[in-house]
Amino acid sequence: MITHTPQNQELSFLAAIFTVCLCVLFGANAVAIKISLSELGVFTTAGLRFGMASAAIFLWARITGRSFKVKSGQVRQLLIISMVFTVQLSLFYLGLSKSNASRGTLMLNLQPFFTLFLAHYFIPGDRITKRKTLGITLGFAGVVFVFLETKGVTAEFRIGDFIILFAAFLWSCSAVYTKRIIHAFKPFHMVLYPMIFSVPFFFLEGFIWDGAMIAHINAKVFCALLYQGLVTASFCFVAWLTLLQKYGAVALHSFIFFMPISGVMLGGLILGEPITVNILIALLLVVAGILFINFKQKKQIPLFPLGRNV
Repeated sequence: MITHTPQNQELSFLAAIFTVCLCVLFGANAVAIKISLSELGVFTTAGLRFGMASAAIFLWARITGRSFKVKSGQVRQLLIISMVFTVQLSLFYLGLSKSNASRGTLMLNLQPFFTLFLAHYFIPGDRITKRKTLGITLGFAGVVFVFLETKGVTAEFRIGDFIILFAAFLWSCSAVYTKRIIHAFKPFHMVLYPMIFSVPFFFLEGFIWDGAMIAHINAKVFCALLYQGLVTASFCFVAWLTLLQKYGAVALHSFIFFMPISGVMLGGLILGEPITVNILIALLLVVAGILFINFKQKKQIPLFPLGRNV
């Protein structure tokens, strides 16, 4: 039987620039979601986004000759991942509708810190080291500064922040479970099938709770929706997977600190969200935590970047 040794080449200059661009694109996704939510229902937006994304990834996999088959024993595992994915994304979109893009980006980027903590208990050999402890501490210290912010922050903002925080925790639970079973799957299966599963539930939620599922679609909203579905959830995923196959996870994850930076800064520039001293301190702490965790990392780390589907 022929085995394929994973490639772990050093990133070329152009590949590094491209990786940074991908991270910035992932980080800007919360801004695009906020634009869509101005005219579309919360859950309807999620349904439209992942409907487009699943169709695009399906076509990519078909064109590139990838197999869609899974073993009968894997169906239950995919069902678990799909159910958590649906609840997680429903909560994230609901929370973001009540908060803003910059705060939502910071909350969501707590996912790797939750994952490290959970992996210590549920993944053999993946222990919390002093370096990881410092990274986790810095990340959660950043959240403290988010909640210390009072300028323009209403009670609904707080509710939205807590909902996003819980969504990040659910994503971490899913990530730990995925890490335990992904060796038996093709990586794109873990993205495509949960998307396909979730779409009808998002539209059902939209029909029940959105009120006006589609109030109005103008060019700005349409472009924001295309960005979410075709850029971040489709193109960026395929591009990241392609880079992953050549360069490996360690090299790529050295750049993920660009994601929260992108989300916060673009939230201020495009949406006019306040970037206060507390938000900047929170950003600095979260980025520092990510850097402590990922730089000089020797062990294998997650296959997919932060915000791969969010």
